[in-house]
Formats: sequence, C-alpha cells, structure tokens
Amino acid sequence: MAYMIPETIRSSATAGERLLFRTMKQVLPDDVIVYYEPEIHGRRPDFVLIGPDFGMVVLEVKDYTRNTLYQLNKDEWTLLTSAGTHATVKNPALQAKEYMFHIKNVLEKDQSLVHLEGKYQFKLKFPCGYGTVFTRLHEKDMVQDHLYTILDPKRTFTRDTIDPDHEGFSEEQFTERIYSLSSMTFPLREPLNRKEIDAIRYHLFPEVRISAEFREQVPYKDQLLLSLRDLKAMDLHQENLAKQLGDKNRLIRGVAGSGKTLILASRAKLLAKEHPDWKILILCYNISLSRSIESLVRRMMNEPDTLFDFDHAFGQDRKNPTGTGNIIVRNFHAWLRNDLKISEKQIPFYITKLKAGEAVLPGYDAILIDEGQDFEPEWFQLVSSLLNPETKSLLLVEDRAQSIYKRKRSYVQDTGLDFRGRSKVLNINYRNTAQIVSFAWDFYRVHSTLKQKVVTKDFEGEIIAPQSTKRKGYEPGIVRRKDFFEEAAYVAKQIRLLHEQRSVPLSGMLILYRVRKWGAYDYVDALKKALKKEGLPYYWLTETPESKRNYDRNAETVTISTIDSSKGLDFRAVFIVHLDMLPFPLEKDEEREASLLYIAMTRAQEYLCLTYSGESAYTRYFSDIADERRQQLIRDRMS
Repeated sequence: MAYMIPETIRSSATAGERLLFRTMKQVLPDDVIVYYEPEIHGRRPDFVLIGPDFGMVVLEVKDYTRNTLYQLNKDEWTLLTSAGTHATVKNPALQAKEYMFHIKNVLEKDQSLVHLEGKYQFKLKFPCGYGTVFTRLHEKDMVQDHLYTILDPKRTFTRDTIDPDHEGFSEEQFTERIYSLSSMTFPLREPLNRKEIDAIRYHLFPEVRISAEFREQVPYKDQLLLSLRDLKAMDLHQENLAKQLGDKNRLIRGVAGSGKTLILASRAKLLAKEHPDWKILILCYNISLSRSIESLVRRMMNEPDTLFDFDHAFGQDRKNPTGTGNIIVRNFHAWLRNDLKISEKQIPFYITKLKAGEAVLPGYDAILIDEGQDFEPEWFQLVSSLLNPETKSLLLVEDRAQSIYKRKRSYVQDTGLDFRGRSKVLNINYRNTAQIVSFAWDFYRVHSTLKQKVVTKDFEGEIIAPQSTKRKGYEPGIVRRKDFFEEAAYVAKQIRLLHEQRSVPLSGMLILYRVRKWGAYDYVDALKKALKKEGLPYYWLTETPESKRNYDRNAETVTISTIDSSKGLDFRAVFIVHLDMLPFPLEKDEEREASLLYIAMTRAQEYLCLTYSGESAYTRYFSDIADERRQQLIRDRMS
C-alpha cells in the first residue's frame, strides 16, 4: 500500500482523481510516496510519485469524454465545454512533461542528487518520467479516435488500466507501467536511499525542512551546485499531518519530542499561504515557548522556496528573518492583555456577552493551540467563541504526560467542537536519544499514576507511550555531591568541557532548577557564581517576565531556567540540578512533580545529567539506578 500525502483526497476532487488515488494507494508498494496536488515552486501537478526503485514520476489526470474532444494536435487541444463554447488547452502530455522538467531543474542543482562524472554528468542520479491518465476514456476510444497518433501509448493510462473493477485490470501490469514511465530515459543503477529521498522532499517542499548545514557554493567544473550536509526533514507521518489536517477542527496528541510544535508551525504557514487574507492565531501557555514558536514561524515564513536564491538563502536575511505575515503568535495571558484588552477574571463575563451577541472582540479565521493540556476549560470557550464559524479551523496539540496543571478535559464541552475521528497520534520521539527516552519514560511509569490519566472518550485516550528512534547516545548521568555548591561547580565544569571537547555551543546547554530559594540558600546565585568561575556567560531566562520576553534562543550563552518555563524547548545538553527538591515538599500534587521531571529530562537531545546532594523519593530511585550501573560495571570487568 503506497504512502499517500495527503492521507485522504479532498472531497472536491474529480471522480477520476479519486479512483486513481484509491488504485495507487491499494496497488503500489509501501515504499512508494504519492503526493496529490502538491504545490512545487508555483506549479501544481495532479500527482507526483517518488519511489526508491523508479525515481520520480509526474501524472496529469483528465476527466475528458469523447464528446469533450473537438480538435487535437501534439501541442494544443480544443475542447467543447458544457456551455457549448470552445476552450483551448495545452496537450495534457506536454503539460505533464513540463511539470517533470520543472521539478528536474530544481533538483539538478543539488550536488548530492546528480552524477558528478561520466556520460550523465550534472544530470540526476535517478530517472524522471511523466504520464497522462484519461479516467473516462477506454482503450477502444483511443484506437477509434486515433489518439495514439498524438499521445505516446506507453505514457498513457485509460480507464481500463486504472480501474480495479474493470475485467482487464491487472495490479502487476499497473505497477509495471508506473515503474516504466521513468526508466524510459535510463535505468536506476541503485535504489534511492532514505537520505536522497529526504533531499528530494527537502527541495520540493519547504514546509518539511527542519535544518541543514549549508556549505559555501564552489563551482564544480563551471557548474554551481548546492552542497548540503546533515540535512533534516520531517518524516512522512509528520508531513502528512501538517498537509492533511484539512479543514475544520483537529487534535494532535503526541509524546515529548515528536515534532508537535514543528507540525503546528508548518500548518500555520500552509494556511497563511493558501489564505493570505486570513487572520491566524497561535496560542500557547508559556512565554518562552511563544518566543520559540514565533522564531520558528518567522524563519518558515521568510525561507525562500528555492535554496538557490543565494542572496536570500545564505545572506543575513536567513539568520535574521523578519515578519510572520498574517500569523500572530502569543502566550495566552499576553494575548488577553494586549490583544483582547481584558483580564483572566473577566473571561466568564465576556463568554456570556459573546454568546448573547453583546460584545465585540477580535475574531480569527484559524487558531492553533500548542500544549493544549495546560489550558483551562474557560480559555477554550473564549478561544472557540472568537473562531470564524465558517472555517472552524481549530488545531489543538497536546501531550498529557507533560500536564503540570490540574485541568479537567472535555474538548467537546470546552470548544463546542467534536474531535471524534479528527484526531491523530504521534508516538515517535525524534528529539532525544534512545537512552534518554527510555530513562525518562521508565521514571514516569514508576512515579505517575497512569490510571488517573485515562479518560472515557476514545478519541482522547490515555497517556501515549513514546517510541524512540534508532539514534543512540550516552546514558544519562546521575551525580551525587556533598552540597549544592559542589553540584554547581560540577555542572559548570561539565558545561565547559562539553563546549571545548565536544564543540557543543553554549546556546545548546540548559540548566534546570525546581525552586530558586529554599531556606537560606539561593540556588540560582550559586549557579551564576560557578559559571562565572569557569568563564561561561549565562542568561537567566526566568529572572523576570521581561527576561522571558527578551530571550534570544540563539545567543551564545548558557540558559538557566525553571522546569516550567522549559516546556516546548530543547537543548543538546541539559543539567537538572538540586534533584532533591523533587518532588517539592510544599507541592501536594505529586502527579504534577512527576510530569515536571519528565518534561525536564525530555528537553535533552544528546546529553542529560541529574545532580543532587540531599534526599527525596526521586533521588532514592535514581540512586538505585546508579548503584545497579556500578554493579554491572564490576560484573562486566570480572567477566
């Protein structure tokens, strides 16, 4: 079964397009990716297929009947319209061919996708092909009307060859004909690998781009080629979610590190592109996350479709893009204060007034909410009352394992919208190494009362267990010291070593604490002194509300933050200090404390270290793990 993007075809698609969509989905192998009506650098072919064994194919689909066709030649076709008038269009085969060459021209500028030597120098490593599909014409029609005098029969599909209900249909022949469309030029020497397919997607669909290292352009034998390293793109499931969410209300439930925020931002960009007149709002709970989302949206909105727009793609604009277009990004309380000009206490009053039509507040055509598990029911009621009733475009993204506030959850009641059959689950963690995923989830399973997280509505479900990718790394560190001053000194030294020996940028390192002060101790002050001693610049993210708003994620400083304010962020190295303050003695809700530590641990992409100098239920748990590691090390040495 082929992988279809989007997963389902739009309701307004022609009957022929829907038939071909179903046939390709059911018949083609599962390593084939089929894009329906993708927008590729200003063009929109009907179908684009990418397969490791055949390369790329473009299909143009027409629902013409015999009565539609009036006068045809190899370049133009004159059609008889339903109104009895004539319309001249390009030969569909020529149209498909031009789409194919348009795509080839984009991809042939990437050094990793072309032959650098030999007969096919600077040509794609893989073949490209095209074909036309006439969903309402049969083979006998093509012969009777002499259509094969202006169409290549090898590149032409009729109803007989695409309809599984037709007596002459053959799955094997259909697949073989699709594969042969591209191999007519030259055969594919080796199957396309995952990196090459990701590179193709990266160039054709800007919305799937996550990151890549750009090398300086150097002419290769007078040919200017783009060189990318360490390219990262959304996986197919993430891309499908961003593109296929479709209209109306949608719910995405995902584990930490599954790319929920990336999908939300990509979805916002797609909406802004398709509806430039829409007013689009992105909301989240925490200030630092809103800054991070705003930065991500700004980059996405200003990134050129083509990476060969060198002045823009590689100049200062790329580092400091400006403007988010018609997308507004806010944390909830800033939105209340600055946009609605109301306070949280006034929300019930305004909900009542809005329902009665007695109040006027700003409206939005689309609203996207990140970390929805942290929103109060009344917040959802307010948000949904300001959503355009014609679009009902509301996207909620959540992970209840990261819920740190007691919120009762009934989205149907809160929003008035039904999410049954309109929800998706993301259970693969891409952010953390397999060791960090396992370490954090094992802790959460032991210390979270999962049964309290289960709800009765099947579309909401329960806590989602994360699956890790195959990316391996170091086991998280568990370090006990005599007192917090030794903890701080140890952390500062490790940060310096990671920076000097592993080239981890200071902007990629985070120190998390549960509380700033306890008794006579000021833990943040001790951290600052330890970092200064090692000559390390730092930024205290949670010093004031102003420091949160002014946070520059890319500044070359170590970030110091409470766990609460780190939600939605990620860093290459994370140090969680003063672990003995978890669970916090004054916090009655231990479920919240388990979620907090789970959030803290899953901020780390590569390196995670927990330090403590006192004792708590959590330190006893981690101390047992450290003891078991030491015993295993002794057993390994003796064996």
